[in-house]
Amino acid sequence: MSEHVDLLLRPRWLIRVSPDCTPLAGHALAVRDGRIVAVLPADAARERFAPDRIEDLPDHVLMPGMVNAHGHAAMNLLRGLGDDLALMDWLNQAIWPAEGRHVSAGFVRDGTTLAAAEMLRGGITTFNDMYFFPEAAAAAVDRTGIRALLGVVVIEFASSYASGPDDYLAKGLAARDDWQGHPRIAFTLAPHAPYTVSDESFERVRNLADELDLTVHLHVHETRHEVEASLVEHGARPLARLDRLGLLSPNLLAVHAVHLAPGEIEAMARHGVRVAHCPSSNMKLASGAAPVGELLAAGVTVGLGTDGAASNNRLDLFMEMREAALLAKLSRLDATALDAHQALTMATLGGARAIGLEAEIGSLTAGKWADLCAVAFDDADLAPCFDPVSHLVYVAGRENVSHVWVGGRLVARGRRLVDVEDAELMAISALWQNRIDPQAR
Repeated sequence: MSEHVDLLLRPRWLIRVSPDCTPLAGHALAVRDGRIVAVLPADAARERFAPDRIEDLPDHVLMPGMVNAHGHAAMNLLRGLGDDLALMDWLNQAIWPAEGRHVSAGFVRDGTTLAAAEMLRGGITTFNDMYFFPEAAAAAVDRTGIRALLGVVVIEFASSYASGPDDYLAKGLAARDDWQGHPRIAFTLAPHAPYTVSDESFERVRNLADELDLTVHLHVHETRHEVEASLVEHGARPLARLDRLGLLSPNLLAVHAVHLAPGEIEAMARHGVRVAHCPSSNMKLASGAAPVGELLAAGVTVGLGTDGAASNNRLDLFMEMREAALLAKLSRLDATALDAHQALTMATLGGARAIGLEAEIGSLTAGKWADLCAVAFDDADLAPCFDPVSHLVYVAGRENVSHVWVGGRLVARGRRLVDVEDAELMAISALWQNRIDPQAR
C-alpha cells in the first residue's frame, strides 16, 4: 500500500548539503506535515508514495532554503542612506540620526515586511535579526511566511523603543513570551556590540543565555577602530574582554569577526563560538576581509549573513556566496581558499548551525522542516552547466529562484509572494520614502 505524502518534488538535480553537496540527478523529495519524509530515487518514490500533489521541476536545482545568519531587517527602509562612509561615520552621521527620527513599531513592521519579501523571493527561508520592536518584526514574519530568529536587543543608550538596558531586556523578553510556541519564530539575546554594551549588561546577558539556553547574537571585531578603542577603554581586545566576562561559549554568534589574531581564532574554536560572515557589508564599509579560510580550518562554524540593506545594499545570499568565495581567494592569494561547495554549505547548513537551528533546517534531511528553494537553470545565460553547485555560486542569481517553500508550504513562486501582493509592497516603500527625508541628515 502506498504511503500518503502531501507533496512530491521531482527536480533535475537535488542537492542535500548533508552529508555533502553532491548533486543527485533523478531523485525526488517527499513532504508530509511540513517536514521532509525522504530523499530517494524518483522511481522508488513513485512506488512508495501517494502524493496529494506532484511538482515536476525539469530544469531546476532543488536545494535547502538559504539561511541569512545576520541582518537588521527593518533597515530596508534606510536602504541607500549614508552610502560610501566608514562604519562609525555611517552610524553617527546617517543611521543613528535617521533611526532617532523614524523608528517605531510601524517602521519595524513595514521594513521587516519588505525585507522578508526580498529574502523569500531570493530563496532565503530563515533570517536572524537584530533590531528594535521585535514584536512588530514578529507580526511581519507571521504574515509573510518566512522563518526567523528575532533579537532581544541590548544597548546602553535610549531609543524610541526603550530607555536603557533593563527596559530593552524586559520588553524583548516579553515579546519572546508573547510569541512562544510559534512554529517559525524564535528569539536570541542581541547585545549590539562591545563598544555599546557595558560589562554589567554583558553579565546579565550571559546569565540569561545560560538560564534560557539562548544564542547571544553580537557584532564583534568588525573594525580595527573597535579593537583599538577596546584596548584603550578596557585594556583588552573585545574577544579577550568577552572571555573575561564568560561569554565565549557555544552560545555566542560572533558577527563579522574580521580582525582576528591567530590565538583568537584558536580560542573561538576551543569555546565553540560561531561566526556570521558578511562579506558585502564588510567590503562596502571597508571594514576588511574576515579570515574565513582560517576559521573553517580551525573548525569554527561559519554561516553567511547579508547585514542590513542600509550597509549592503541588498539581501541576497547568492551574491554573498559568490563574494565570500572570491574574497577568500583574493585575500589569501589562493584560488582554493574557499570552494563552491563550502560557500553553498555556508549559505545553508552552515547558517543553520551558526544560529543554532541545524536540527531543524539547513539540509535536505528526513525529519527537518521542508524549507526549500528551487532554482531554474532554463535560461541561456546559465548554459551550459557542467556543475550545478559551481553554477549556484558563480553564475546563478536570485532572479533565477522559481519556487520557495517554508515548512512545506509554497510561499513564493515566480518571484512573487503568495501572501502579500507586490502592489502593497510598493505602497509601503512609497509611504516611507516620503516620510524619510535624506536631506535632513
